[in-house]
Amino acid sequence: MPHTSAPGVPPQTRGPGQGSHYGQNYDSGRDPRYDQGYDQPPPGSYDSGYSDGQVYGGGGGRGADRGPAGYDGRPRPDWRRRFKWGLITLVVVVLAWSVGTYFWADSKLRREVDLSIVEDRPEGGDGTNYLIVGSDSREGMTAEDRKKLHTGGPTDQGRTDSIMILHVGDNGSTMISLPRDSDVEVPSYVGSESGKHYPAQGRHTKINATYAEDGPPLLVRTVEHNTGLKIDHYAEIGFGGFAKIVDAVGGVEMDIPQDIHDDKSGADFKKGKQTLDGREALAFVRTRYALKGSDLDRTKNQQKFLAALANQAATPGTVLNPFKLYPTMGAGLDTLKVDKDMSLWNVASMFWAMKDVSSGEGKSMNMPISGNAPGGNLQWDKPKMRKLVEQLNNDEKVTVTSDR
Repeated sequence: MPHTSAPGVPPQTRGPGQGSHYGQNYDSGRDPRYDQGYDQPPPGSYDSGYSDGQVYGGGGGRGADRGPAGYDGRPRPDWRRRFKWGLITLVVVVLAWSVGTYFWADSKLRREVDLSIVEDRPEGGDGTNYLIVGSDSREGMTAEDRKKLHTGGPTDQGRTDSIMILHVGDNGSTMISLPRDSDVEVPSYVGSESGKHYPAQGRHTKINATYAEDGPPLLVRTVEHNTGLKIDHYAEIGFGGFAKIVDAVGGVEMDIPQDIHDDKSGADFKKGKQTLDGREALAFVRTRYALKGSDLDRTKNQQKFLAALANQAATPGTVLNPFKLYPTMGAGLDTLKVDKDMSLWNVASMFWAMKDVSSGEGKSMNMPISGNAPGGNLQWDKPKMRKLVEQLNNDEKVTVTSDR
């Protein structure tokens, strides 16, 4: 009996390219009117329930719209690419911040000391020698500041409370204090302001008096003349700047070996560990009348404190915190007077060398003393001093010691 189609069902035809089943071609029976924009199957057509757009296994609902990767239409994030660009951005920001900080800090350095006028200079040796001076300058201080810090009158008295030679070399750093009462010969010199040549007269005086006579150039000239050691760079800070730096780092912890009370400096400390603020720190480094060794003991305290201050300022809590770093640098650079050839690199080298002394990688000492000169000033031990200078010039490990 011949085969007939059901009413309403279009005849099915077979032909090449229309699909096959076990080697036989077949027609799916899809009504071409499906492709003519109907939203519903045409009337009288056969609906098999098959959808060309359905992805099997989607389960309908939200998953039905997802692509083959199982994501909702978005490509998978390229985390390697994101990390690379994030790292590049971080490097650019850090470089920009570093360069900006460098130029900001460099603009604040007070390059006011001209060492080119110093005459008859000795030959330089290996390593770098800094002359670090703590002056009693009241520059920038108000009457209230002077009262609080026990610094006395409003005028600059033109003296130095501390004088140190800091040698930086391959065999460690060495910090040598020159007591302010050291007996020295005043050499010939050229006036820093007048330009006049002053010949040597064979006179002797305290070393800090040469600073009062003609400032940093004569002090450098005197140190070089009496030691034979060339000074490469000069750095000086006054009372106010010193106290501001200490306050900016949040104070400095010191282990004070004895009770100290000194009305002149304002020092009033109990024995033991304690954190000193700017006012207390200044009183501590200026105290000498309450100490058995007077100025010689004071120089030791000054060395200990400067090394501790450098160590405190170099902690990650200060260096990596811009809210501490910038106030600390600003307080120091605003009041730090240096020679005209001093770079920020030199300042950093000086700073890290002081930190090395604190950590035990360097050495601190007084200039060796043999006794008192005829005028009562402290007389340097000349043989030991010459040996010390020789070791510094050759950048050798310092073996010279001071008995005081």
